[in-house]
Amino acid sequence: MLKVNDLSIDFKTQNGLFKAVKNISFSLKKGETIGIVGESGSGKSVTSLALMRLLNAGQAMISGEVLLNETNIYDLPEREMRHIRGNRMAMIFQEPMTSLNPVLTCGFQLTEAIRLHLGLSKAEAKKKTIELFNEVQLPRPEAIFDSYPHQISGGQKQRVMIAMALSCNPELLIADEPTTALDVTVQKAIIDLLINLKTSRCRSLIFISHDLGVIREIADRVLVMYKGEIVEEASVKDLFSNPQHPYTRGLLACRPTPAQHLKKLPVIADFFNADMKADTQSATIDHIRALYHYPTAEIAERKKELYRQQPLLKIDGLSTWFPVNRGLFGPSGQVVKAVNNVSFDVYPGETLGLVGESGCGKTTLGRTILRLIEPTAGSVSFEGTELGKLKKNDLREIRRDIQIIFQDPYSSLNPRLTVGESLMEPLQVHQFYSNNARRKQKVLELLQRVNLLPEHFNRYPHEFSGGQRQRIVIARALALQPKFIICDESVSALDVSVQAQVLNLIRELQQEFKLTYIFISHDLAVIKHISDRMMVMNKGQIVETGYPDDIYYNPKEDYTKRLIASIPQG
Repeated sequence: MLKVNDLSIDFKTQNGLFKAVKNISFSLKKGETIGIVGESGSGKSVTSLALMRLLNAGQAMISGEVLLNETNIYDLPEREMRHIRGNRMAMIFQEPMTSLNPVLTCGFQLTEAIRLHLGLSKAEAKKKTIELFNEVQLPRPEAIFDSYPHQISGGQKQRVMIAMALSCNPELLIADEPTTALDVTVQKAIIDLLINLKTSRCRSLIFISHDLGVIREIADRVLVMYKGEIVEEASVKDLFSNPQHPYTRGLLACRPTPAQHLKKLPVIADFFNADMKADTQSATIDHIRALYHYPTAEIAERKKELYRQQPLLKIDGLSTWFPVNRGLFGPSGQVVKAVNNVSFDVYPGETLGLVGESGCGKTTLGRTILRLIEPTAGSVSFEGTELGKLKKNDLREIRRDIQIIFQDPYSSLNPRLTVGESLMEPLQVHQFYSNNARRKQKVLELLQRVNLLPEHFNRYPHEFSGGQRQRIVIARALALQPKFIICDESVSALDVSVQAQVLNLIRELQQEFKLTYIFISHDLAVIKHISDRMMVMNKGQIVETGYPDDIYYNPKEDYTKRLIASIPQG
């Protein structure tokens, strides 16, 4: 039903033409699911936008053919193309919050498209919208019809986007990273939903992702894109059993695998380097992973050393409650117990993993420990000093030793300051070193340590990729030579290949600077890889604590079992 022949996409830039997609060709049969996989910048999303003819004609130069049932969509006038979008092909965009209009209700946004394309009355369009909300398994569909996007969760927003894409019964559905940064349980639910919808409606699907584990769950055939080209095409079975291209092997190998203990994660460069040496035997996934094997005896010895020490951090009965329904006449008396009577210890040099779904209280707990949010009850002691009793000046002093890496590196960097200025700022505030020349030298050393370049000192945050920005905020957290760092979802939105590099960096820095971490994530596979011990959090409480292997292979709580079952098998 779809044929793409020699599609090329060039963008006009100040430095000339940038070739985003280079002569790619593929086809899609009716009822088939193709997975397109690759890192950010590989050309996946640009290809999907070109298939929908949504690229700006003034900026993008497109050549080649996109045939939908033998009709080249680039030969059609815009008026006919608008009729095809929605009716015959539809798209689920990568970020639902930015794709949904924040000033219109979810119901209005669907009924608008239905009335435009299908010519239904207002009442008929509402009825069809409620039916679609039921079909995509949204709870309380009537309430969500009248809700604004900010009033529903990320998974629910994604379901609204899926309902919108399905509203006019398209023949082809394009899903562009529809599960990125979602909880693994929500991700699995979205994948299962798309599989069921495709089966029941017999629609063709193009599913785009950077994660081959997710692609394995849903696709029949896979296209691997690298630097604008398709470097490998195969059935899911053949690709996973016998990947041919070093880039494909790298993507498969760099995701944490709960079944293995690795000192570090393989990265794509491992496979390209082995391939360049013409040593294909040494470039297999099993061989590279074997090089990084973490012996059980070493893990046991590390446990003995860690837990014979006195705790660095003691949390006792910590609670953080927020009032709700505050109106004109004051609070209603109801509270959300975001953190509820939590107690645990953290030992010097340990990585304590904290895992749970969005809304379970992980981030609130991390911020309460640092007193970025004031607790309702309980105590936090760092090296015997109770943080809750400290005055502002004393707290500022102790914050030299306790730092946080926030979830979104872009929003935690000042867009008006260069990277160098952002990294020098804490050194100036805490009066580290005698002058700015010495501080600048320290910042340049930090940039080098997190694998960035000296010339990055004078660049602004928007000039970097997501992975580079994450390295910048790690460097800023290290600037004051802390003893303890909270990593709050610091790899959740990264490509799996970049995620592997950042996780390796975090572990290397721990050994080099004798750091202690609380590592927060919704991804149990990541937590199991990075942690010495792990805690599972649900509804504001710690429901399970133990060593990663014990929890993974013998979970006690149903909630933990559900998290484990949701890990993509890639």
